[in-house]
Amino acid sequence: MTAMQDTFLAHLIELRDRLLKAIVAVVAIFVCLMPWAGNIYDILATPMLQTLPEGTRMIATGVVTPFFVPVKVTLMLAFVLALPVVLFQAWAFVAPGLYAHEKRLALPMVLGSTVLFLLGMAFCYFFVFRTVFHFIAEFAPKSITPAPDIEQYLSFVMTMFMAFGLTFEVPVIVVLLVRVGVVDVAKLKEARPYVIVGAFVVAAVITPPDVISQFMLAVPMWLLYELGILVARTMNKPQEADSDYRPMSGEEMDRELDRLESDTESSK
Repeated sequence: MTAMQDTFLAHLIELRDRLLKAIVAVVAIFVCLMPWAGNIYDILATPMLQTLPEGTRMIATGVVTPFFVPVKVTLMLAFVLALPVVLFQAWAFVAPGLYAHEKRLALPMVLGSTVLFLLGMAFCYFFVFRTVFHFIAEFAPKSITPAPDIEQYLSFVMTMFMAFGLTFEVPVIVVLLVRVGVVDVAKLKEARPYVIVGAFVVAAVITPPDVISQFMLAVPMWLLYELGILVARTMNKPQEADSDYRPMSGEEMDRELDRLESDTESSK
């Protein structure tokens, strides 16, 4: 019991150290970026500002909102930049407890999911925002002057980033389900119509109430599902154990039993 308690405490101490290193990395980058917090928010707000009438700016209705909103954006950027360090610390903590075949699966999944999430955010920022905001500006009545609130804009941006980032994780989820043996490629193909309908339902719930943004989320989700099927088709079925393990045949087991019996008699 004492040995088990010592092992448990050792794992807790290592987890604490890994978390501290990840937090220190995020905080260090955040502190370095703080002098440019306002510029960082301006970059985030560029897609919206480009669709507003000339001379129109965004507004802040709260007293401390002009300070806290850029700080939140800077903290988000610091976490994204520190993501390699955070993922490395997570990998270093769980890797010693994984089998060889699990390590071969986990590391590509972690790296692939990170890259795909960042690609989803980039797709949302460079393509979706500009298209959606331009559509809303063209649809708005000419009798009004839009002046979005910076806090509401940040909430909208964070929701869209999360939605598209998670959408781009679909290939990783599909490949993982196939690798662990939950489903096979044939079942995934049969579920294609339900996935397409589900993609449009999810897009209708998450995105703003316009057709363009819904299509921009639902169509990539469906295409990424197809990409996951193609990648899963090229991968082997999951292995129950490491490649260097091979069960003994019946003859080998009989020889091993005979050897054990002869060793026992000789020891007597």
